[in-house]
Amino acid sequence: MQCTDRFHPAIDDFRDPFARDRDRVIHTSSFRRLEYKTQVFINHEGDYFRTRLTHSLEVSQIARAVANALGCKEALAETIALAHDLGHTPFGHVGGDTLDECLKHSGNRNGFEHNFQSFRVVTKLEKRYAPFDGLNLTFATLEGILKHSYPYKKPFLTPWYDEVFGLDYHPSLEAMIVDHADEIAYISHDIDDGIQYGLITFDDIFESELVRRIDEKVVEEGLERGTKLHRYRFVGMLISYLVTHLIDQSRKRLLETDRVLCKTIPATEPIPIRFDATLTTEIKRLKKLLYHKLYRHERIVSKMHAGKICIEKLYEAFTTDTNLLPTDYRQRLEKEKKERVIADFIAGMSDRYALQRYREIYGLS
Repeated sequence: MQCTDRFHPAIDDFRDPFARDRDRVIHTSSFRRLEYKTQVFINHEGDYFRTRLTHSLEVSQIARAVANALGCKEALAETIALAHDLGHTPFGHVGGDTLDECLKHSGNRNGFEHNFQSFRVVTKLEKRYAPFDGLNLTFATLEGILKHSYPYKKPFLTPWYDEVFGLDYHPSLEAMIVDHADEIAYISHDIDDGIQYGLITFDDIFESELVRRIDEKVVEEGLERGTKLHRYRFVGMLISYLVTHLIDQSRKRLLETDRVLCKTIPATEPIPIRFDATLTTEIKRLKKLLYHKLYRHERIVSKMHAGKICIEKLYEAFTTDTNLLPTDYRQRLEKEKKERVIADFIAGMSDRYALQRYREIYGLS
């Protein structure tokens, strides 16, 4: 298939194909629900903290900037970025891990994987057209959602996915850009939220070479560490530093082309969109530091444990009595496996809706 082809006919209008994809994603129910899905901090902890929606917007902004600088399709990168987290469950990664455990414990060996769930959202679960399921997005957008992070081959993907999307090949440059934009966004903004929330300080992450380098630039502006303005400038400078480095390093490796490179570069070859080896190592060390200092902090682990219990109990309730499911999901039970239908329902919930159903079902105030 060509990068702009669709699996179903579409009427052309004043937009290019990727801009049309972007608009279709933005107008979905799944996209709106990202506003009340946890990024790292539980949504109701405060209005300042990132949610899946604000994270997706920030990834999109970074991806657009990089795509534009590298001469790639900006609208395609934007669309993949806006759609890449549509399949996330409530309560962040712990929600997805818990749902995966529930499915496998029920005998469904394919379990749950949020990247593939995002693909399912735009190809099956969102219904906007009478003749078919999904949003009827272009091939390049679907490939980017399915393959925006490595490895591309998953045990639950049938041969059809390999035949159509070429799992032995890297996705488009735009999808690679989104993968790095995602990394840049969550590193910088988790530091911002973590310090704002009082879970970490700059001292906790100062052993990172990357943090020290950016902090030095901020201090040179006369900003005192520990102030709000220092934190704001640090986050902004960190993003700018990483984006600039990614653009400069990637530009050296790009092929001269004006087309979208779907299924073109073998997956055995290094991706052209990447940092140099030194910065890659520094980023890995910072992520490891954040894992121990922030993501495993007792206050976050406590909140995530509550989310895990909520997912487990909802799955148990819906499995025991499918009459608790909405009508449209009960209708799907006639043709689809019960466990997958239940997983789709839970994965689509916002944090607050999941907690509301949990309290209703178990008679909690």
